Amino acid sequence: MEIKLEDLKVLYSEEQLNTRIKEIAQELDNFYKGEEVTAICVLKGAVMFATELVKDLNMPVKMEFIRLSSYGSGTSTSGKVNAVDIKLPDLNGKNVLIIEDIVDTGLTAKFLTDFIHMNFNVKSFKFCSLLDKKITRKVDIEPDYYGFEVDNRFVVGFGLDYDGYYRNLRYIGYKS
Repeated sequence: MEIKLEDLKVLYSEEQLNTRIKEIAQELDNFYKGEEVTAICVLKGAVMFATELVKDLNMPVKMEFIRLSSYGSGTSTSGKVNAVDIKLPDLNGKNVLIIEDIVDTGLTAKFLTDFIHMNFNVKSFKFCSLLDKKITRKVDIEPDYYGFEVDNRFVVGFGLDYDGYYRNLRYIGYKS
């Protein structure tokens, strides 16, 4: 499947994204109650979501970045999680917030959740995803917070890509 900009239809507009991100930030503010949080952004897809989300948080936030991959250049997951760069500071006793672009099969979310719990004794652990594609779930895992539920279509924009392109779109679109 090839994706061209002119073939894209808007699934979630910039305004819808901004509104929902502010709502999630308020939910997180209510949970953390001003306590320090270490926000871990899963690169590259979650970078737009993470930067917008943390700007709306009202607490001390440390940001960390890791790189995981399960897609390669295709439009469906490879089924294997590749830890490209997963170096993290000591998270023992910390409030940890994972920020991801999409949970589809759940393999990446489970890998990351297991990794954190096996390596650190955290104070709290929350998983936040911009999109939740429940229909394709292969493992029993759910994000604690998510922006929108999507059906089984390939989406791009606002950090999500097709072969490295379209991350810069201010909206989330799909090929019609």
